[in-house]
Amino acid sequence: MINVVWFGILIISFICSVAAGRVEQLSAAAAEGADKAVKLLLSMTGVMCLWCGVMKIAEKSGLTELLAKALSPVLKRLMPDIKTNGSAMRAVSANITANFFGLGNAATPLGILAMKELQKTNLIKDEPSGSMIIFVVINTASVQLIPSTIAAIRQAAGSASPYSILSYVWISSGLALIGGLAAAKLFSLKRRKNTGR
Repeated sequence: MINVVWFGILIISFICSVAAGRVEQLSAAAAEGADKAVKLLLSMTGVMCLWCGVMKIAEKSGLTELLAKALSPVLKRLMPDIKTNGSAMRAVSANITANFFGLGNAATPLGILAMKELQKTNLIKDEPSGSMIIFVVINTASVQLIPSTIAAIRQAAGSASPYSILSYVWISSGLALIGGLAAAKLFSLKRRKNTGR
C-alpha cells in the first residue's frame, strides 16, 4: 500500500511540475534529496551500530534478562494474562529494553516477535487481547533513556549538542505513556462492560 502512495506522490509531483513549467527544479530537488538521504544514512550508521552493539552486549551479559525481571512486576499488573517467565514476557521486555535505549530499528523485530507470542495466548484470535493493546501503547510511547536515533539525526543535521533534548524526550514520552495507558484501560473497561468479557 505504501508503494502505491509513494508512486501517487511522484506522479502528482511530476504533473504539477510540468503544468507549472518547473521540470528542471523538480529534477534538481530529486537529485539533491537523494544526495542528502545517502549522507544522512551514512552519518547515522555509526551511531546505530554503536547502540545496536551495546544492545547485543547487554543481551549476552544477561542485562536484558535482569531488566526483564525488573520489569515483570509492572508488566504483570499491566498484562495479567501473560506468564511471568513465559516467552511473551521475555519478548515484551526485550522490546521495551531496545526502545529504552532508543533503538527503534532493533525494537521493531522484537515487537513483531512479542505480538506473535501474545497472539498465542489470545483467546479470541480475530480481536486483539488487552495485553496486545497495552503492548502497542507501550511500544508506541517508547520511553527512551537514550534517544540514540534522534540524536544521530540531529548530529547529521549539524547540531552541536545532539543530546540536549534528553529532558524533553523523557517528559514527552513519559506523558505519552501515561496518557496512552490510561486511555487503553478506559476503553478496555468500556469494552468489557459492553461485551460482558
